[in-house]
Amino acid sequence: MAKAAKTKVAANDLIANTFGDNVFSLKVMAKRLSAKSYKSIENTIQTGGKLDPVAAQEVAEKMKEWAMEKGATHYCHWFQPLTGTTAEKQEAFLDFSPNGFVTDFGSKQLIQGEPDASSFPSGGLRATFEARGYTGWDPNSPAFIKETSKGAVLCIPTFFIGWHGEALDKKTPLLRSMQALNKQVCRLSELFGINTKGKRAFATLGGEQEYFLIDRDFYYQRLDLIQTGRTLFGKEPAKHQQMADHYFGAIKTRIVEFMEDLDRELWKAGIPAKTRHNEVAPSQYEIAPVFEELNVAVDHNMLTMEIMQRIAEKHGLVCLLHEKPFAGVNGSGKHNNWSIVGPDGKNWLSPGQNPHENEKFLVTLCAVIKAVDSNAALLRSAVASAGNDHRLGSHEAPPAIISIFLGEQLTHIVEQIEKGDLKETKHGGTLHLGIDSLPELPRDATDRNRTSPFAFTGSKFEFRAVGSNFSLAGPNIVLNLIVADAIADICDQLEADKKAKKDFNASVEKVVRDIIKKHKRVIFNGDNYTEEWVKEAEKRGLPNNRNTPAALSALNTPEAANLFEKHGVLTKRELKSRYDIYMETYESILKYEAALAVDMVRTMYLPAVAGYMASLAETVKAVESVDVKTSAVKKTLAEVSKLNDKALDQVEKLEKAVSSGAAGLDKKELMEELRETIDALEALVTKDAWPVPSYAEMLFML
Repeated sequence: MAKAAKTKVAANDLIANTFGDNVFSLKVMAKRLSAKSYKSIENTIQTGGKLDPVAAQEVAEKMKEWAMEKGATHYCHWFQPLTGTTAEKQEAFLDFSPNGFVTDFGSKQLIQGEPDASSFPSGGLRATFEARGYTGWDPNSPAFIKETSKGAVLCIPTFFIGWHGEALDKKTPLLRSMQALNKQVCRLSELFGINTKGKRAFATLGGEQEYFLIDRDFYYQRLDLIQTGRTLFGKEPAKHQQMADHYFGAIKTRIVEFMEDLDRELWKAGIPAKTRHNEVAPSQYEIAPVFEELNVAVDHNMLTMEIMQRIAEKHGLVCLLHEKPFAGVNGSGKHNNWSIVGPDGKNWLSPGQNPHENEKFLVTLCAVIKAVDSNAALLRSAVASAGNDHRLGSHEAPPAIISIFLGEQLTHIVEQIEKGDLKETKHGGTLHLGIDSLPELPRDATDRNRTSPFAFTGSKFEFRAVGSNFSLAGPNIVLNLIVADAIADICDQLEADKKAKKDFNASVEKVVRDIIKKHKRVIFNGDNYTEEWVKEAEKRGLPNNRNTPAALSALNTPEAANLFEKHGVLTKRELKSRYDIYMETYESILKYEAALAVDMVRTMYLPAVAGYMASLAETVKAVESVDVKTSAVKKTLAEVSKLNDKALDQVEKLEKAVSSGAAGLDKKELMEELRETIDALEALVTKDAWPVPSYAEMLFML
């Protein structure tokens, strides 16, 4: 007992003493800053107020002192350009003078940086020769230390804009979308009689991250994994995930050791990693954090992916974040758990304990229903990519059709609201909207629907269609925007009714009922994987944009441009630039994947097959020389030869498509045909003759 108690205390100390150790948090600032400067920075972070220049200088000085105590010799503005990854330009804490060098880092270096903007994607917002771009400090996301084996770097989260103020990153529109949501939720709060002075509303986010781990030696033998993040070829192993024995199963020692190191690094970075487990596919895993304010959660997820890959390398592993690194087994997603906290400090997607709070919950719920149905195509565009196309709709992830799962109880409630006869919940109890006798709505009364792309899971919505290597900024920009717009419409109606001196509760009930009547088509609680649902969704008029070009087209419409501009999230030029960048990225990925497929087939697979055929031919010749029949070997040789000829013909077609600049979808179709043939050859050629590790080796040999 004594030993167990000691271990528990040690574990508690480990977390308590290391969590946030590498973060320049409010807690750290409270100890290091003067009371006046701390109050200024706290006000800036919590209410969006402006930071006093004197306070900014003190923050910079204390941040530098703290970072150097941690071993940092350099600092960088850490930002998120439209590449989908993070970027940084590291500067030493040095300035040179005739008398030598001095450490230098003031408010100017803290608040603003100037990386070269010419080489980042801009979608026409910037010409190549227009190099100037600015990074600006985001005080809402705390600075942190990134450790290396030789030292450390202070990383300052920033936004990234061009010379004329155009957004060149993902953080800028994310912050704008959060501001739009805050404005409309506060507007609705005032209608509910909630004091909003000096307060704000915000979204919270919990991003569950799926990933694969494979042995590094196998990785370096797979040129396709190295260059594209996925296997362009590979025969499905006889056993993979059919027995469902990997999901939540006992975690292998080597993987647990990786996870232990990962958790410690994440905790030091202030990332509240909580859950870890085996996922469905062999060698697939998941990590999930505690909910945080959305902006910080997005930054933390980007940092998590970086740390995962770094820690994997230390363990002789490679962390794969592609949505579909292995065909035939589950791909990897990122579950976007989103909710709203109002200026009253309460979760507005959580049923309350009195009529007023339940009324507020139902209005918010209906705002989300209206938002998703009205903008389903736009929400689908936010998860569109070449990688995610391999995953969505593959009976392992939500389909490309955006629908909402509410669960039996909430669906029963909205059906009663539609009929104007709200009397009972599915599980008993009376329920009268806006009346003092309204009981508390039961919590967590819904099952979970893993097939739904957008599911209410008790106090939050889970957007399950996000790809594993996505920045969470994109989906949440759209989600914040469309919900803000839906709430704005609701406020317009309620404010007009208030001006006309109509009863508030009656107005709310009518608004909610009208939304349900108009937008109930988006609610679906069944199996989203079935072909029956695809047909039913078509009858309901729900969009089904099956691939990235079709999905991204939703961004390139006047309606989308007007919506983004209306709420100040993106200008029309900024939105058009995103469409152009994402389409160019899609085409570029398929082009280099196709080119690599051609290269691998010509230089690796076909030579290996030729060698094997030569070996078979020698066997036939040797056996027949002693007058023994060789029908089985001849049959194999004929089969291999036929597939070899087919592969040669297919690779020539793909090669022509690459050189002629054929559309990405055309190249994708040719690649799939070629893959089928090469995978069939893998099933016939002996293992020692095959030039790359098999799926069975990569997925099971850890």
